[in-house]
Amino acid sequence: MRLQFNLFEVKTPPLVGVDISSAAVKLVELADAGRGKYSVERYIIEPLSRDAVVDGNIAKVDEVVDALKQAWGQMGTRIRHVAMALPSSAVISKKLILPADLSEDDMEIQVQAEANQVVPFSLDEVNLDFQVLGPATNSSTDVDVLLAASRKEKIEDRVAVAEAAGLKVSVMDVESNASQTAYEGMMHILPDSARGQTVALIDIGATTMHILVFVDKVMVYSREQSFGGNQLTQEIQRRYGMSFEEAEKLKRKGDTPDKYGVEILQPFTETLALEIGRALQMFVAATSFSRVDYIVLAGGTAILPGLDDAVASRTEASTLVANPFAGMVLSGNIASAKLVADAPALLVACGLAMRRFDTP
Repeated sequence: MRLQFNLFEVKTPPLVGVDISSAAVKLVELADAGRGKYSVERYIIEPLSRDAVVDGNIAKVDEVVDALKQAWGQMGTRIRHVAMALPSSAVISKKLILPADLSEDDMEIQVQAEANQVVPFSLDEVNLDFQVLGPATNSSTDVDVLLAASRKEKIEDRVAVAEAAGLKVSVMDVESNASQTAYEGMMHILPDSARGQTVALIDIGATTMHILVFVDKVMVYSREQSFGGNQLTQEIQRRYGMSFEEAEKLKRKGDTPDKYGVEILQPFTETLALEIGRALQMFVAATSFSRVDYIVLAGGTAILPGLDDAVASRTEASTLVANPFAGMVLSGNIASAKLVADAPALLVACGLAMRRFDTP
């Protein structure tokens, strides 16, 4: 049952985290700085055209390969082993409760039997993996086990891109797992490290908003919503008669017309805050939780001026912008101010880079 690219298998070679999103290829390299700290050695963000990656699928393979090659070359690393991730939408996952005394072979048989029930296509077409999460909540003789399955073609597409760029995939993760890894690394920036608090991590990408809710280090809710930074780009494009690429450059550079803030940016941030508020209302309605204590905003859109204040006002929850590198040592070639600006967009890439420090 265990195939070539397991979703949870521990690997510990020096590696680079590679996140292929709908807007960019993002690479992060971390190193051990000693005394339990990490060092940010290098990172880079290489933009992609609008249709290069669509709904998590690599549509323009040659462009993504070229972007990955260029990013790796410009970053200046010698490490060719990489950790990559599948979109959460490409992975079927289910938590199982199994007897704790099962051998690994017997557990694989049980997991495969369960997979036959939940995977809607032939198991010959998928990669399966599982991970024991720990003791079951309500039973001292059982353990919680996470099953994950993905179509082989989804994994093979990303592996093929990496290999065409001269890289080797050592770890294939899931984006939500990588986000959680990065979140756990920055929990210390929240009051009392968010102990016992309900925290919503909201990653606002170009086209999709990913909502993950945690209590301590346990993910209790996950949802995707179609809303992202491209809607701001499209409004700039419409208002100023620009191409999409020109509007995207204007948005990123910040060299905007005088009334941009009032006429475009402020209405967009208010709309986005409303969407986030609605998403959290759905979380409350679908779970036993009555509120969210903290909101952490991630993704390239998170750094829009005033967005954190607009979200805090709309949701009545303390809101801050993600920095997965908080507390890490910076190498000499990292500009701290630029890293802070780029950090929210590097959440997944940072989480993937942290796989280097997994211990068996």
